[in-house]
Amino acid sequence: MNDRTGGVRPALPPAVEARLARDPRVWLCTLRRDGSPHVTPVWFVHDAGTWWVCCAEQNVKVRNVLADPRVSLALEDGVAPVVAEGVARVWRSDFPAPVVAAFAGKYDGWDVRRPETPQSRRVLLEIPVRRWLLAGIAQ
Repeated sequence: MNDRTGGVRPALPPAVEARLARDPRVWLCTLRRDGSPHVTPVWFVHDAGTWWVCCAEQNVKVRNVLADPRVSLALEDGVAPVVAEGVARVWRSDFPAPVVAAFAGKYDGWDVRRPETPQSRRVLLEIPVRRWLLAGIAQ
């Protein structure tokens, strides 16, 4: 399977692909300036080896990613863990249409472009998987 960078990534087990499409939340771990972890549950979509997370621009996780883009993500199941690492990129505008549609399809029409409040703005975190640590099998 080709990833967005043109490289080849290993195929994930079908059960993991199904969870990536179905599970509503992933735990996102970013790094604070002092190096300590900041872990939050977030809505996401996953496509072709890339996680997409939508959040308000003023969130701590966005500030953390801007200072240090290394992140980890983990689905909420300790029985069949799915854990990945990546490097996040912040999108402030011109969100990819397929990603906007994927969020709307997964979360009952939710439009990731619409801000929570007039004073806030949404951003997307694009996180290509650099490494799968666990892919549905406890090690």
